[in-house]
Amino acid sequence: MEFLQDAPQLAHPWHGDRSLHALLDRALPADRRAALEADLDALGDYAQMAWLRAARSTRRKPVLTQWDAWGRRIDRIELTTAWLEGPQLATRHAVLAAGHEAHPDARLEQFARVYLYHLASEFYTCPLAMTDGAATALKASGNAALIGRALPHFLSRDAATLWLSGQWMTETIGGSDVGQSETVARQDAAGQWRLHGRKWFSSAVVGETALALARPEGAAAGPGALALFYVETMDGEQRKPELRIDRLKDKLGTQELPTAEIHLDGLPAWPLGELAHGVRQVAPMLNITRTWNAVCAVASMARAISLARDYAARRQAFGRPLIEQPLHARTLADMQAEFEGAFALTFEVAHLLGRVENDRARPDEAALLRLLTPLAKLWTGKLAVKLCSEALECFGGAGYIEDTGLPQLLRDAQVYAVWEGTTNVLSLDGLRALAHGGLAALRTTLDAWSAGTGDASAVQAIHAALDAATAYFEQHREARESLEAGARGFALTLARCAAAALLARQAAWSDRHGDPRPAAALRRFVGHGLDRLGAPMDAADTRLLLS
Repeated sequence: MEFLQDAPQLAHPWHGDRSLHALLDRALPADRRAALEADLDALGDYAQMAWLRAARSTRRKPVLTQWDAWGRRIDRIELTTAWLEGPQLATRHAVLAAGHEAHPDARLEQFARVYLYHLASEFYTCPLAMTDGAATALKASGNAALIGRALPHFLSRDAATLWLSGQWMTETIGGSDVGQSETVARQDAAGQWRLHGRKWFSSAVVGETALALARPEGAAAGPGALALFYVETMDGEQRKPELRIDRLKDKLGTQELPTAEIHLDGLPAWPLGELAHGVRQVAPMLNITRTWNAVCAVASMARAISLARDYAARRQAFGRPLIEQPLHARTLADMQAEFEGAFALTFEVAHLLGRVENDRARPDEAALLRLLTPLAKLWTGKLAVKLCSEALECFGGAGYIEDTGLPQLLRDAQVYAVWEGTTNVLSLDGLRALAHGGLAALRTTLDAWSAGTGDASAVQAIHAALDAATAYFEQHREARESLEAGARGFALTLARCAAAALLARQAAWSDRHGDPRPAAALRRFVGHGLDRLGAPMDAADTRLLLS
């Protein structure tokens, strides 16, 4: 009889994730840990169901219909099944609202939910992330009227009253350089502000609200003169006529997510605060959305490794399963070690965020969060692409075939390095976070995290890489262009050092509870090297850029 290979099966994302179980067992009080179980169990069930459903159905994309049969402009977007299910799942299990509860573990508990829900949601987590950021910006603004109007909808636990918010920042003239924004805010005769312009990437255009950067009419050029405005997009069941959807983006990945190009033709708007320094008002959102990005990147890694590990036990080659082939087993172990480092750093950032927001952090932890957030986001974004690519290779030719569902993992992973700041942009942000003696404070924190481990070689490796990073920083700090040229390697080195120290902390806890696997992950992770500083760039190297 003809041989047919078994497809990989997805282990239950909650029941089978020892890293998440160990983290929550270590970090949460017993009562909070127990209360979280039902939501995590249900989200894991949904994720497993969604994987099976995707394998049995034809993949769909959102469809934009701009006009009805009688010539009326409607700009209707038809969404995928997972997106239609999103409001119910997100509110029932408090995927967004849990992060705004008034206790220091709120963000850790929220992002455990996000981690399990993300891939099953088909990136419905993207508008949830932006809504979370908008809620945070509103609270920081102190605008009582807008807080009272929008915040109950953003944090609703009832799908019927949930509102989503977009972030309309990017324009054709500039991506990260939002200071070149050409969108203009004008007041009409009644004093109502209205926005006029074009936004180039609008990933939550199906939402009910958005935060948008615009330049008040007559204001000076540059980022300091931009203001941040709140808008509402719907008039009952109809989209407001002052908001036109030009088209949906045809993207490499995240294809179920309707990303749009839009025109604003007098859309009513309300300033969050002063009519200037809008970029500064956006800042409270960045810790939020970048943390979502990192958690979602780690979720993609976990999915890729889970499927590759299951397949290795099912696939026979040269007389035995792949999992028993020494080189393949080593490949999987290397992937797992890198994942566990990324997982440890990302969820430490999530936990830090909750402590800082609830005024339960030490004085140095706010600065630590400011540094580790861009580091976690930039490193996990790059690592997700690498590990998803490696995972596809573990399947051989089947990993290259669309209807296995595997290539989508790699295509989707590419967005993590792009959204909310590219690797280079975030590397420079990391430098800014170190402007006031942050390296010494980081070393103190990493020493505390790794203090309980019995792995002296790991501690020595962390110190050696930090010494190299410190020497680089001190050597180049007065030569700004030279410092910036090496910012990527510098940031990756700090991220890996922090991850190693956190792995050491988890390994020490797990050893006491009879699990030696985190210690093995620490050894392999450190064995891959922590120093990513690379060769400096000199004037002669610029010749490489010449055609």
